[in-house]
Amino acid sequence: MERTVVRCAEGHVFSTASFPMQHLGPGRLGPGRLLRCPRCARLRHSVPVASEKS
Repeated sequence: MERTVVRCAEGHVFSTASFPMQHLGPGRLGPGRLLRCPRCARLRHSVPVASEKS
């Protein structure tokens, strides 16, 4: 199973086995999703680390 490295709104970086609705693409829904962060244990807006712009 492929894992996706993501960063939550609080700045915590973690990997997840599933990234909901990833197949719809950023053009349709945007790059972020609500995921439960394992560090702060809350639902947070999370984006894949690779898609962030510097």
